Amino acid sequence: MIFRIVRITRAMALQGALALMVALPLSAQRTHVLLVVGLSGAPQFKRSFEAAAQSARSAATNRWGVSDSSLIVLTEDSTRTALSSGRSTRENIAQALLRLSSRVQPGDVLFVMLMGHGSGEGAQSKVNLPGPDATAAEYASWLAGFSKQHVVFVNAATGSGDFVPVLKAQNRVVVTATKTSNERNESMFLQYFAGALGMDAADADKDGRLSVFEVFRFARTEVGKVYTSSNRMQTEHALVSDSLLASRVAFGKTAASADPRIAGLIATRQALESEVASLRSKKATMTADAYNAELERLLLALAEKTKAIRAAGGGT
Repeated sequence: MIFRIVRITRAMALQGALALMVALPLSAQRTHVLLVVGLSGAPQFKRSFEAAAQSARSAATNRWGVSDSSLIVLTEDSTRTALSSGRSTRENIAQALLRLSSRVQPGDVLFVMLMGHGSGEGAQSKVNLPGPDATAAEYASWLAGFSKQHVVFVNAATGSGDFVPVLKAQNRVVVTATKTSNERNESMFLQYFAGALGMDAADADKDGRLSVFEVFRFARTEVGKVYTSSNRMQTEHALVSDSLLASRVAFGKTAASADPRIAGLIATRQALESEVASLRSKKATMTADAYNAELERLLLALAEKTKAIRAAGGGT
């Protein structure tokens, strides 16, 4: 009876620590970015797609602190420009992801964003590219090599909704501009989502970092306002595959506390987060009991450290 009570108590403590982990941002990580601009088909689309890519690129470099070697921008242009590091062909996208796969570490974040015109259905859905188009199924196969990272895949093209069921997976957030492949009218989600990546206005909790869900919610709300103000029926409905993970994956440089005690606690918590990420990458090589025991130890330590940070006035 006593043994059963101890097990229940430990399970409750672990459940509380897991709930706290859901609320914690993933702050101990590096971010790697691939931006893909597909075929525009008309000058006005080319301008809007490239403006969105520039907004996302600026956010990655200026706000997120992404290094040049971890930032790749591909556009429809056949020559390199100030924005583009290559042409957005199917082969170059595959090569870009292969290049980034050699740089990522367990626990890092890979951010991929597609911009353009979408078409197709189900696993054959695609974004129009110069030359052969890559399908949703091919993107899924390319991302399979990032199982130890958190992947944020944003398809901000029209007709993009079918990417969600094809690409959704553990440790992966999939965002699409539309809920189905049939919503093919010109979409406004791209400009608002790309713009929000570097906007303080999208930072709902004012912690200096932007979670994927904060950006998604901000863009979705702004799109809705446009349709409402113009008295039009809304023809695009953005989707996010995992709102909990989207709330935890956040971008931006974490502001250091002026209080050395809080700064030390935050540094320790980040080290524990890195240990959790490393442990998860070793799960397949461990027994279930050993893995669960170590995960419990780390989660409880994280919960205690976060409680200490809050008590010291350091927020979350």
